[in-house]
Amino acid sequence: MTIRVMLVDDQVLLRTGFRMVLAAQPDMEVVAEAGDGVEALQVLKATAVDVVLMDVRMPKLDGVEATRRICAEPDAPKVLILTTFDLDEYAFSGLKAGASGFMLKDVPPGELLAAIRSVHSGDAVVAPSTTRRLLDRFAPMLPSAGKEHRHQELDRLTDREREVMVLVAQGLSNGEIASRLVLSEATVKTHVGRILTKLGLRDRVQVVVLAYETGLVRAGGGHG
Repeated sequence: MTIRVMLVDDQVLLRTGFRMVLAAQPDMEVVAEAGDGVEALQVLKATAVDVVLMDVRMPKLDGVEATRRICAEPDAPKVLILTTFDLDEYAFSGLKAGASGFMLKDVPPGELLAAIRSVHSGDAVVAPSTTRRLLDRFAPMLPSAGKEHRHQELDRLTDREREVMVLVAQGLSNGEIASRLVLSEATVKTHVGRILTKLGLRDRVQVVVLAYETGLVRAGGGHG
């Protein structure tokens, strides 16, 4: 199955570089490009895309707002935020907007390809430990409105599912969670799937964000 990728960046040279890397992969195809968020939204109306590589700082419409609008649509493609600086507040905003992860623009090609495949499959979040560091820094900026309601949503989870959710939020992979809880990796994957379904979440990034919003996990990785 070919992964259909869209490149959104106002720097033509960067798009060219990414396109060359992706074009060499038998399971990937760059089906669209855009130089800003407005153009990206227009192109997506007429083009089927699986994964969007989204820059954050662009003219007309930035990547965060573009991501928010894309992810609000039914059957939306997965979005990978590309940022120049680690621990960038724009990347945090992108995760809040619905992105499935973020990467630095100077990421090695192999890591970028693995990230695209992971996000497309929905099995893993990109660099969960980095995502957690990002949230550790920006957790105080999370809005307080609606926290009580969101905390009540956690009551839908079993004790084991809540336990798995904490470990996901701490940045552990399915394999690491399986080892920690003495479960099979398939069982952990089933638990994660049930957590996503019960809480109406798109992917593991949103699990992490909700865990911080509700205080289930505190900045620094401690339990709530």
